[in-house]
Amino acid sequence: MAEHVLITGGAGAIGAATAREWLRRRGADRITLVDLDGERAEQIAASLRGDAAARQWDLAELSTLADAWSALVDARGPVDALINCAGFMEVCSFAATPWALGRRLLEVDLLAPLRLMELALPGMIERRRGTVVNIASMAGVTPLRGCAYYGAAKAGLAMASEITRMELGDGPVRVVTVYPGPVRSELESRARGQMRDGLLTRYIPTGTPKGLARGILDRVEGGRPRLAYPWPYDVAERARDLSRRVTMRISPAPRR
Repeated sequence: MAEHVLITGGAGAIGAATAREWLRRRGADRITLVDLDGERAEQIAASLRGDAAARQWDLAELSTLADAWSALVDARGPVDALINCAGFMEVCSFAATPWALGRRLLEVDLLAPLRLMELALPGMIERRRGTVVNIASMAGVTPLRGCAYYGAAKAGLAMASEITRMELGDGPVRVVTVYPGPVRSELESRARGQMRDGLLTRYIPTGTPKGLARGILDRVEGGRPRLAYPWPYDVAERARDLSRRVTMRISPAPRR
C-alpha cells in the first residue's frame, strides 16, 4: 500500500532508525524527514532508498506549521503516517530553568505534536486510513528531578495520544503511544551528563534506536496501541504507582 510517512526529528538517532525500519518493513513510497537541522536531515534522506526528502522546520514556531504542512502536502501528497518523534530535554531544576527555555521545550515537545495531529487527522479520517505515532517518554509517567518541563510535556502528549486513540476506537485510523526509557542517542547522552552520578544513571536499562524502531513497527503492524521500551519499562508503565515511588526515591538531582 502506497504511503507518505512524515517523521519529525528525522535527523536524530530515533527518527532516522524509524525511517529505515519503516522502509525495510513496509516500503513506503515517500518518507519526509522534518528537523531543525535541515542539513543533517538532507544527508539522512539521501542515504535512504526510495523517495525520501527533508524539510527544515522549527517546531517551536507554531504559527508557521499550518502553512508548512499545506506546502508539504501540495508537494508530496497527503500524509498517511505521522511520527511525532522530535523533542529535546533539559535536566535542570524548575526554579533554575529560564521561562524562555521552559516555554520552548513545551512548544517543541507538546504543542507542536498536538498541532501536527490536528492537521493530520481530518484527512486521515476522510480517507479512512492513517497512523499517528507519538513518542512520549517514561519521564511523563514517573517523576524525575530536573525534568519538570520535559515530564509535563511528555505526560501531556501521552494523555492526548491515549485519549485520541480511545476516541477513534478500532477504526481504520490508529494512534500508537510510545513510552521509551533512555535510548542511546545525542539527547540521552546530553541528559545523562546533566545528572549527578547515582544508581539511576549507572544501572538504568537503556535501549537502542534500532530496537525502539523495531518495537514501533511491531505495534503499527500488529495494531497494538502502546509500547514501553526497553522491556523493563513495560512493567513500570503497567505499575505506575510503584514506579513513581521508586523513581522519586532514587532519581538523581540535576547538576544545576
